Amino acid sequence: MVQEESNAKIDKLIKALEKGFNAETIIKSLMDLREDALKDKDPLLAKVLRLASEYIKEEGCFDHTVEKEENEEGEEFLLEPGTDAENLTYLLHLIKKAENKFNREEIKEMRTFLKLKLY
Repeated sequence: MVQEESNAKIDKLIKALEKGFNAETIIKSLMDLREDALKDKDPLLAKVLRLASEYIKEEGCFDHTVEKEENEEGEEFLLEPGTDAENLTYLLHLIKKAENKFNREEIKEMRTFLKLKLY
């Protein structure tokens, strides 16, 4: 993310995830980060943060037990299984350095996965 304040919020959320997965608190934090992404005019980050919070609200977790998914173009991609906290922490690390083109590709894959699961 562009703003240092946003990265500090991400670091705080990662530290909270190390202590446990509290869905209600996480959803609020993700939506707060989404507002920062909107201010940064980054629609990809805004969308993935919203979808992640909706997924957690609906499922009560952030697990990825499905090993293979397929996007709209028919391409398959793998998701590494992990704990809720590990999966969300990984996404947050990608978001923190979203200017990296490889991170953006993974964020796009996560967006696609979340859209498939939610809609």
